[in-house]
Amino acid sequence: MKVMLLQDVKKLGKAGEIVEISDGYAKNFILPKKLGKEATNEVLNEWKLKKGSEANRKLQERQEALATAAELSSKSVVLQVKGGENGRLFGAVTAKDIAEALDQQHGVKIDKKKIQLKEAIKTVGNYEVEIKLHPVASAKIAVKVEANE
Repeated sequence: MKVMLLQDVKKLGKAGEIVEISDGYAKNFILPKKLGKEATNEVLNEWKLKKGSEANRKLQERQEALATAAELSSKSVVLQVKGGENGRLFGAVTAKDIAEALDQQHGVKIDKKKIQLKEAIKTVGNYEVEIKLHPVASAKIAVKVEANE
């Protein structure tokens, strides 16, 4: 019997694959546990449509990420934070602070998890911060940290 797997099955295949298995294995294990469906024409057509729409969605996400990365590359952010002596800050500038500043100064909402900081910024100065929007799209923005007494 031909079965399209709905989930990964150990030693059989991954989700979306069509496998040939014995009738007993299909009727007693795969179908009752909803690990797969019998591979009829309707099921195959439905699966092809689903894969096509998923591919279109991924392509659209990639294009949006590339456009956002191009837009962000020309931006810079200025942060005013409390500072002490010798350019040291009280506290630190984190990815959350940079994300909030991007939203306030440029109206661009970026998830703080996408901002790549090696460590928190603890001194006054100019920094270049990478924002990883998508596996193929990233942007670098200039961050200027100023201390207000």
